[in-house]
Amino acid sequence: MASTARALNWQFWSGLAFFLVVVASTFTGIGWLYYTAMDAQEVPIKRLLVQGELQYVAPADVRETLLSDPLGSFFSADVDRIRAQIEAMPWVAKASVRKEWPDILKVFVVEQQPLAHWNANERDDALVNQAGEVFYADKSRLTVRLPYLSAPEHALTQAVQQYRDLQELLQLNGFAVQEVALSERFAVEVVLQDGVVLRLGREALFERIQRFIDLYPQLQGHRDDAVVDAVDLRYDTGVAVSWRAPDEQQEES
Repeated sequence: MASTARALNWQFWSGLAFFLVVVASTFTGIGWLYYTAMDAQEVPIKRLLVQGELQYVAPADVRETLLSDPLGSFFSADVDRIRAQIEAMPWVAKASVRKEWPDILKVFVVEQQPLAHWNANERDDALVNQAGEVFYADKSRLTVRLPYLSAPEHALTQAVQQYRDLQELLQLNGFAVQEVALSERFAVEVVLQDGVVLRLGREALFERIQRFIDLYPQLQGHRDDAVVDAVDLRYDTGVAVSWRAPDEQQEES
């Protein structure tokens, strides 16, 4: 009886010891796998691919931004943090990041699409994008000529809408807008690409623009010794026109 008890006791303790060894080995293995996966030297990211229709963002800029801090291993690299880093770059609107086994980090960049300069007299790097949002970027990278919008900061939406509406009407009739300015009282002034200033005021903007379009051919032929400088359309009927000598226009252009 005593020998049977001793045998059972030995079996219990040996079984318990085996179980503890298995548990310890399992946790040791898990720990080894975790630290191996997290170790950038063991499972490094070897390739960074930057994709997208890029005009203003150079792939080298993205790489420099990301490599300024350690990326971590393939498993430990935080794609949300990486995306936030890229989206903080001046010309980037959005970015998506994903990993591709065994060692690739893929980045897709959507650039800002500039619509116009914004309040350039106050801050030279301010731009408005096609969504009507202000962003700040290096303008030396611009590849197109942009108009200038100026208005009180709280009137951004109105300024963008006024520009789009007026530009559409003027463009249909062969004119291009160089600048749209809204005063604190929302009076509108437009500068055309050829330097002609249109003072429109706050009301009946489209009617006043149409009046200018109708009158402009007559104004062009009205004087041989001068060109139109500014047209004040803030009248119920008629306009007030100021003139300048042709050589003044050439000096300014």
